[in-house]
Amino acid sequence: MVVKETGVSLYGLTYPEHAEDHFKEMVKHNCNAVLLAIMEFDLEFWYPSLVEIVKRAKKMDLTVYLDLWGIGKFFGGEQTSVFLQNHVKNRQVTALSGEPLIAACFNSPAFRKYFKGWVRKLAEDTESDGFFWDEPHYASGPPDWSCRCEICQALFKHEYGYEMPKILTDEVRTFREDKAVEVLREASVVAKEVDPKLKVTACVLPTPDPWHGYGNWEKVARVKEFDVFSTSIMGYGRPLKDYADVAEKTVAMARKHGKESQRWVMSYHSSPDDLSFIRILVHLYAEKGVDSIFSWTYRAGKWTTLSAPEPDKVWDTLGSAFGEVLKG
Repeated sequence: MVVKETGVSLYGLTYPEHAEDHFKEMVKHNCNAVLLAIMEFDLEFWYPSLVEIVKRAKKMDLTVYLDLWGIGKFFGGEQTSVFLQNHVKNRQVTALSGEPLIAACFNSPAFRKYFKGWVRKLAEDTESDGFFWDEPHYASGPPDWSCRCEICQALFKHEYGYEMPKILTDEVRTFREDKAVEVLREASVVAKEVDPKLKVTACVLPTPDPWHGYGNWEKVARVKEFDVFSTSIMGYGRPLKDYADVAEKTVAMARKHGKESQRWVMSYHSSPDDLSFIRILVHLYAEKGVDSIFSWTYRAGKWTTLSAPEPDKVWDTLGSAFGEVLKG
């Protein structure tokens, strides 16, 4: 089966001419889309370059998605957060120990203003095709879950009429899920107010996880402002059936709510013992009806501390597999 879209993430966004070389290499490796992983430092320091980088990707007919990578450490990623540096009191807090965490409480007005402000600015200033919500999550658990900061306690009491428990009751779990989806929906509304054609992808962990906020996939997939339902990377070493099951569930959930589906392939840090498994996985996802197949990351993370073993071979294997499922 032919897929609509193949792509990789790209971070380290500095000079447009360097990014342009990367885009040329992506096209040669059968990518028709790119996910720009934008750090808060990129927003604060490299912003003019970022706008130009998007233009150059578009000139090569790449579909361009923007990933506010690790913003506030609410989204997944290894990078640091400018927001946390400047807002030390807007952090998630654990329920049992009351420990502040290295992650923003996304219920705080300060974080929502910061997050949605950058979404609006990027939507207005760039020629991108959409946004990617990258593994948003609560930072702690189990057993000492988050967030039970003063803001979350006040919101819970307002909605449920009693003090927020320190144990993860059904109502606490529901509250956390609702709030975790709410902030993404609000940011998506902001993007679509600027341009209704912007595509929003919501990417959750590949297995439902009540501790980190998205145990109920249905709540994510049914949000009308989301266009693509995506499930994130699975590490290697599992039976092929596990990957097939997640792909089937992802496609079924997306189709149920009229969304496109997306699965991810791991190409950093670790690799399968036999690199041909990467090709098998790409073809499996295509056969299961996945619309978009992405991989983290460009060149398999070569020259980073999270490089895949034999990154050049991994990158070439991925590119070859992408070409096979794009051409059918």
